[in-house]
Amino acid sequence: MVYTSLQSPKDKEYSYELRIAHLYGDLMNTYGDNGNVLMLKYVAEKLGAKVQVDIVSLKDEFDQEFYDIVFFGGGQDYEQSIVSLDLPSKKENLQSFIENNGVVMGICGGFQLLGQYYIQASGRRIEGLGILGHYTLNQHNNRYIGDIKIHNEEFNETYYGFENHQGRTFLSSDEKPLGKVIYGNGNNQEDGTEGVHYKNVFGSYFHGPILSRNANLAYRLVSTALKNRYGTELPLASFDEILWRETPEEYGDVKSRADFKEQD
Repeated sequence: MVYTSLQSPKDKEYSYELRIAHLYGDLMNTYGDNGNVLMLKYVAEKLGAKVQVDIVSLKDEFDQEFYDIVFFGGGQDYEQSIVSLDLPSKKENLQSFIENNGVVMGICGGFQLLGQYYIQASGRRIEGLGILGHYTLNQHNNRYIGDIKIHNEEFNETYYGFENHQGRTFLSSDEKPLGKVIYGNGNNQEDGTEGVHYKNVFGSYFHGPILSRNANLAYRLVSTALKNRYGTELPLASFDEILWRETPEEYGDVKSRADFKEQD
Protein backbone atom coordinates (compact mmCIF):
# COMPACT_ATOMS: atom_id res chain seq x y z
CA MET A 1 0.00 0.00 0.00
CA VAL A 2 1.31 3.45 -0.94
CA TYR A 3 2.13 5.45 2.18
CA THR A 4 3.35 8.96 2.84
CA SER A 5 6.85 9.07 4.32
CA LEU A 6 7.50 12.84 4.38
CA GLN A 7 5.36 15.97 4.37
CA SER A 8 5.98 19.68 4.64
CA PRO A 9 5.05 21.34 7.94
CA LYS A 10 1.32 22.04 8.11
CA ASP A 11 1.68 25.29 10.02
CA LYS A 12 3.18 27.17 7.05
CA GLU A 13 1.60 28.70 3.97
CA TYR A 14 2.67 27.55 0.50
CA SER A 15 2.00 28.81 -3.00
CA TYR A 16 2.34 25.44 -4.75
CA GLU A 17 2.25 21.69 -4.23
CA LEU A 18 4.83 19.10 -5.27
CA ARG A 19 4.27 15.34 -5.05
CA ILE A 20 7.21 12.96 -5.10
CA ALA A 21 7.01 9.20 -5.65
CA HIS A 22 9.93 7.48 -3.92
CA LEU A 23 9.92 4.33 -6.04
CA TYR A 24 10.63 1.23 -3.92
CA GLY A 25 11.94 3.53 -1.21
CA ASP A 26 11.67 0.72 1.36
CA LEU A 27 14.01 -1.51 -0.69
CA MET A 28 16.18 0.69 -2.93
CA ASN A 29 17.76 2.99 -0.36
CA THR A 30 21.21 1.53 0.27
CA TYR A 31 23.46 4.46 -0.56
CA GLY A 32 22.11 7.41 1.36
CA ASP A 33 19.36 7.99 -1.18
CA ASN A 34 17.02 9.38 1.45
CA GLY A 35 19.32 12.38 1.44
CA ASN A 36 18.37 13.03 -2.18
CA VAL A 37 14.68 12.99 -1.28
CA LEU A 38 15.30 15.38 1.60
CA MET A 39 17.17 17.73 -0.74
CA LEU A 40 14.27 17.72 -3.21
CA LYS A 41 11.92 18.56 -0.36
CA TYR A 42 14.23 21.32 0.91
CA VAL A 43 14.55 23.00 -2.49
CA ALA A 44 10.82 22.72 -3.20
CA GLU A 45 9.97 24.36 0.11
CA LYS A 46 12.46 27.16 -0.60
CA LEU A 47 10.52 27.72 -3.83
CA GLY A 48 7.24 27.91 -1.91
CA ALA A 49 5.95 24.41 -2.56
CA LYS A 50 4.24 22.11 -0.08
CA VAL A 51 5.78 18.66 -0.49
CA GLN A 52 4.40 15.17 -0.09
CA VAL A 53 6.70 12.14 -0.50
CA ASP A 54 5.09 8.73 -0.96
CA ILE A 55 6.72 5.31 -0.93
CA VAL A 56 5.46 3.47 -4.01
CA SER A 57 6.65 -0.10 -3.66
CA LEU A 58 5.78 -3.73 -4.41
CA LYS A 59 2.23 -4.27 -5.73
CA ASP A 60 1.50 -0.53 -5.55
CA GLU A 61 0.07 1.29 -8.54
CA PHE A 62 2.04 4.26 -9.82
CA ASP A 63 -0.35 7.12 -10.63
CA GLN A 64 1.36 9.12 -13.37
CA GLU A 65 -1.23 11.91 -13.14
CA PHE A 66 -0.72 12.46 -9.41
CA TYR A 67 3.07 12.68 -9.07
CA ASP A 68 5.44 15.42 -10.22
CA ILE A 69 8.80 13.71 -9.54
CA VAL A 70 9.85 10.09 -9.39
CA PHE A 71 12.94 9.21 -7.38
CA PHE A 72 14.35 5.70 -7.93
CA GLY A 73 17.30 4.93 -5.64
CA GLY A 74 20.01 2.31 -5.51
CA GLY A 75 20.09 -1.12 -3.96
CA GLN A 76 22.11 -4.28 -3.84
CA ASP A 77 21.68 -7.21 -6.24
CA TYR A 78 19.23 -9.00 -3.94
CA GLU A 79 16.86 -6.03 -3.69
CA GLN A 80 17.17 -5.34 -7.42
CA SER A 81 16.16 -8.93 -8.14
CA ILE A 82 12.99 -8.49 -6.06
CA VAL A 83 12.15 -5.13 -7.59
CA SER A 84 12.67 -6.39 -11.16
CA LEU A 85 9.78 -8.85 -10.73
CA ASP A 86 7.39 -6.02 -9.83
CA LEU A 87 8.53 -3.52 -12.46
CA PRO A 88 6.35 -4.85 -15.34
CA SER A 89 3.20 -3.86 -13.41
CA LYS A 90 4.36 -0.22 -13.37
CA LYS A 91 5.95 -0.01 -16.83
CA GLU A 92 2.98 1.39 -18.77
CA ASN A 93 2.32 4.22 -16.30
CA LEU A 94 6.01 5.04 -15.81
CA GLN A 95 6.59 5.09 -19.55
CA SER A 96 3.66 7.46 -20.00
CA PHE A 97 5.03 9.68 -17.23
CA ILE A 98 8.49 9.78 -18.83
CA GLU A 99 7.33 10.35 -22.41
CA ASN A 100 5.12 13.20 -21.17
CA ASN A 101 8.19 14.93 -19.73
CA GLY A 102 7.77 13.85 -16.12
CA VAL A 103 10.83 14.40 -13.93
CA VAL A 104 12.73 11.27 -12.88
CA MET A 105 15.99 10.84 -10.95
CA GLY A 106 17.54 7.37 -10.87
CA ILE A 107 20.62 6.50 -8.83
CA CYS A 108 22.80 3.41 -9.41
CA GLY A 109 20.35 0.47 -9.34
CA GLY A 110 17.45 2.76 -10.17
CA PHE A 111 19.43 4.16 -13.11
CA GLN A 112 20.22 0.63 -14.29
CA LEU A 113 16.64 -0.64 -13.97
CA LEU A 114 15.22 2.20 -16.06
CA GLY A 115 17.13 0.61 -18.95
CA GLN A 116 16.98 -2.69 -20.80
CA TYR A 117 18.77 -5.09 -18.49
CA TYR A 118 21.49 -5.46 -15.87
CA ILE A 119 24.02 -8.29 -15.62
CA GLN A 120 24.77 -8.97 -11.96
CA ALA A 121 28.27 -9.76 -10.70
CA SER A 122 27.28 -13.44 -10.68
CA GLY A 123 26.42 -13.27 -14.38
CA ARG A 124 22.66 -13.42 -13.83
CA ARG A 125 20.64 -11.19 -16.15
CA ILE A 126 18.04 -8.95 -14.48
CA GLU A 127 15.44 -7.39 -16.75
CA GLY A 128 14.87 -3.65 -16.41
CA LEU A 129 11.84 -1.57 -17.26
CA GLY A 130 13.02 -1.31 -20.84
CA ILE A 131 11.77 2.26 -21.13
CA LEU A 132 15.21 3.70 -21.83
CA GLY A 133 17.75 2.19 -24.17
CA HIS A 134 20.83 1.75 -22.00
CA TYR A 135 22.03 -1.60 -20.68
CA THR A 136 24.49 -2.65 -17.98
CA LEU A 137 27.16 -5.36 -18.13
CA ASN A 138 29.17 -6.81 -15.28
CA GLN A 139 32.91 -6.95 -14.75
CA HIS A 140 35.07 -9.50 -13.00
CA ASN A 141 36.87 -8.82 -9.72
CA ASN A 142 36.65 -5.06 -10.07
CA ARG A 143 34.55 -2.08 -9.03
CA TYR A 144 34.68 1.58 -9.97
CA ILE A 145 35.23 3.38 -6.67
CA GLY A 146 36.37 6.92 -5.95
CA ASP A 147 35.77 10.63 -6.37
CA ILE A 148 34.40 11.78 -9.71
CA LYS A 149 33.79 15.08 -11.47
CA ILE A 150 31.74 15.56 -14.63
CA HIS A 151 30.63 18.47 -16.79
CA ASN A 152 27.25 18.84 -18.49
CA GLU A 153 27.78 20.87 -21.65
CA GLU A 154 24.06 21.44 -22.31
CA PHE A 155 23.52 23.18 -18.96
CA ASN A 156 27.15 24.29 -18.52
CA GLU A 157 27.10 22.79 -15.04
CA THR A 158 29.74 20.76 -13.20
CA TYR A 159 28.76 17.96 -10.81
CA TYR A 160 30.87 16.32 -8.12
CA GLY A 161 30.33 12.97 -6.47
CA PHE A 162 31.58 9.60 -5.29
CA GLU A 163 31.06 6.48 -7.40
CA ASN A 164 30.93 2.88 -6.22
CA HIS A 165 29.55 0.45 -8.80
CA GLN A 166 30.35 -2.90 -10.34
CA GLY A 167 28.18 -2.45 -13.42
CA ARG A 168 29.31 -0.97 -16.74
CA THR A 169 26.51 0.96 -18.40
CA PHE A 170 26.32 1.81 -22.11
CA LEU A 171 23.90 4.44 -23.44
CA SER A 172 21.75 4.11 -26.54
CA SER A 173 21.85 6.52 -29.47
CA ASP A 174 18.82 8.51 -28.25
CA GLU A 175 20.28 9.11 -24.79
CA LYS A 176 22.71 11.76 -23.63
CA PRO A 177 25.04 11.40 -20.66
CA LEU A 178 24.45 13.41 -17.52
CA GLY A 179 27.97 14.65 -18.12
CA LYS A 180 31.39 14.04 -19.59
CA VAL A 181 33.95 12.67 -17.14
CA ILE A 182 36.68 15.10 -16.08
CA TYR A 183 38.15 12.62 -13.62
CA GLY A 184 36.88 9.28 -12.38
CA ASN A 185 35.52 6.21 -14.16
CA GLY A 186 31.96 7.07 -15.17
CA ASN A 187 29.53 4.68 -16.80
CA ASN A 188 32.05 2.22 -18.18
CA GLN A 189 35.59 3.72 -18.24
CA GLU A 190 35.50 3.52 -22.04
CA ASP A 191 33.45 6.30 -23.59
CA GLY A 192 34.02 9.13 -21.08
CA THR A 193 30.35 9.40 -20.09
CA GLU A 194 28.59 9.39 -16.72
CA GLY A 195 24.91 8.92 -16.05
CA VAL A 196 22.05 9.50 -18.46
CA HIS A 197 19.76 12.30 -19.59
CA TYR A 198 16.63 11.59 -21.63
CA LYS A 199 13.85 14.20 -21.78
CA ASN A 200 13.41 15.01 -18.03
CA VAL A 201 14.95 11.73 -16.86
CA PHE A 202 18.32 11.94 -15.13
CA GLY A 203 20.38 8.99 -13.92
CA SER A 204 23.76 8.70 -12.24
CA TYR A 205 26.12 6.45 -10.31
CA PHE A 206 26.91 9.30 -7.89
CA HIS A 207 26.43 8.52 -4.23
CA GLY A 208 26.87 10.88 -1.40
CA PRO A 209 24.00 11.84 -2.11
CA ILE A 210 24.28 13.62 -5.46
CA LEU A 211 21.63 16.29 -4.90
CA SER A 212 22.96 17.47 -1.56
CA ARG A 213 26.36 18.01 -3.11
CA ASN A 214 25.02 19.47 -6.35
CA ALA A 215 22.22 21.86 -5.44
CA ASN A 216 22.14 23.17 -9.03
CA LEU A 217 20.88 19.77 -10.21
CA ALA A 218 18.32 19.58 -7.38
CA TYR A 219 17.03 23.02 -8.37
CA ARG A 220 16.76 21.92 -12.00
CA LEU A 221 14.64 18.88 -11.09
CA VAL A 222 12.29 20.75 -8.76
CA SER A 223 11.84 23.85 -10.92
CA THR A 224 11.14 21.69 -13.99
CA ALA A 225 8.54 19.67 -12.09
CA LEU A 226 6.80 22.80 -10.80
CA LYS A 227 6.68 24.33 -14.27
CA ASN A 228 5.27 21.08 -15.64
CA ARG A 229 2.41 21.36 -13.14
CA TYR A 230 1.80 25.11 -13.13
CA GLY A 231 3.05 26.26 -16.53
CA THR A 232 6.37 27.34 -18.00
CA GLU A 233 5.76 31.00 -17.10
CA LEU A 234 5.66 30.22 -13.37
CA PRO A 235 7.61 33.06 -11.63
CA LEU A 236 9.99 31.00 -9.51
CA ALA A 237 12.92 32.40 -7.58
CA SER A 238 16.26 31.73 -9.24
CA PHE A 239 18.88 29.32 -7.96
CA ASP A 240 21.06 32.24 -6.87
CA GLU A 241 18.22 33.77 -4.87
CA ILE A 242 17.37 30.71 -2.80
CA LEU A 243 20.50 28.55 -2.66
CA TRP A 244 23.62 30.51 -3.55
CA ARG A 245 25.68 31.96 -0.68
CA GLU A 246 23.34 30.95 2.11
CA THR A 247 26.51 30.83 4.20
CA PRO A 248 28.79 33.45 2.55
CA GLU A 249 31.70 32.71 4.89
CA GLU A 250 32.22 29.45 3.03
CA TYR A 251 33.36 31.39 -0.03
CA GLY A 252 35.83 33.77 1.55
CA ASP A 253 36.50 36.80 -0.66
CA VAL A 254 34.45 35.50 -3.57
CA LYS A 255 31.94 38.25 -4.44
CA SER A 256 29.72 36.39 -6.91
CA ARG A 257 28.83 32.95 -8.15
CA ALA A 258 30.60 33.74 -11.42
CA ASP A 259 33.81 34.50 -9.53
CA PHE A 260 33.47 31.25 -7.61
CA LYS A 261 33.01 29.24 -10.83
CA GLU A 262 36.15 30.83 -12.29
CA GLN A 263 38.14 29.42 -9.35
CA ASP A 264 36.82 25.88 -9.95
